[in-house]
Amino acid sequence: MSGNHYKGHEVSCCIKYFIFGFNILFWLLGMALVGIGLWAWSEKGVLSNISSITDLGGLDPVWLFMVVGGVMFILGFAGCIGALRENTFLLKFFSVFLGIIFFLELTTGVLAFVFKDWIKDQLNLFINNNIRAYRDDIDLQNLIDFTQEYWECCGAFGADDWNLNIYFNCTDGNPSREKCGVPFSCCTKDPAEDVINTQCGYDVRAKPDSEQKDYINVKGCVPQFEKWLQDNLTLVAGIFIGVALLQIFGICLAQNLVSDIEAVQASWVPPTLSVRRLPPPHSSKKASAYYS
Repeated sequence: MSGNHYKGHEVSCCIKYFIFGFNILFWLLGMALVGIGLWAWSEKGVLSNISSITDLGGLDPVWLFMVVGGVMFILGFAGCIGALRENTFLLKFFSVFLGIIFFLELTTGVLAFVFKDWIKDQLNLFINNNIRAYRDDIDLQNLIDFTQEYWECCGAFGADDWNLNIYFNCTDGNPSREKCGVPFSCCTKDPAEDVINTQCGYDVRAKPDSEQKDYINVKGCVPQFEKWLQDNLTLVAGIFIGVALLQIFGICLAQNLVSDIEAVQASWVPPTLSVRRLPPPHSSKKASAYYS
């Protein structure tokens, strides 16, 4: 029996191993992000009490690690194993999944441009919900502090948004020492100070508005974010275009590899069977013996 062979078609090794190498990095990075997320939840005791995941009123930043890491892990696994094993199902899943992500990104960008006012209202609502939960989760607290320090802002549209938090509101019945204050991340930075003064925002909102700007950043984070986008529009557009081109490039490579694999499978030639001839039912020897 001769061996199986194919006529005129072969799988491109360059495309195959480029997809494999590119996706194995995504796979490992996805596993790392999921591992960091699980470690963070373990440190906060979430894994021992799963119901606490939904108890937080604001955004738990660990979700970002889990969702992004999970998507990268799935995509990396499908692309890596699909290319290595020449599995058309996994490669098609990889390209379709990547295409869905690209479509969602494109749709989100168009909707954000068309419904700018609605997006601004939703961003305001999102920030205010996280302000309410500022002291409920240490990761959320660090995220808010980083945002306010980076954009030199305070609250969604101003420092008075911190009235939404039970520790910082100015009501008469508030026993907190942080009453009528803001987090330290709202404070203006003094270059001469090497140590962060975490009490710099105490009682600052009890002062007249004209004096508050001497102690804290009075601009809201939503206007500052809009200003940052306008100042860095070229950079943001370049990042989005680069990511989109990478996704399109990945889809094209995967589909090209699928086409090569299917072409090879279609050109498969079944093995040739060598059949041994059997002697006739009545040999000449038997015939001569019969007539003798």
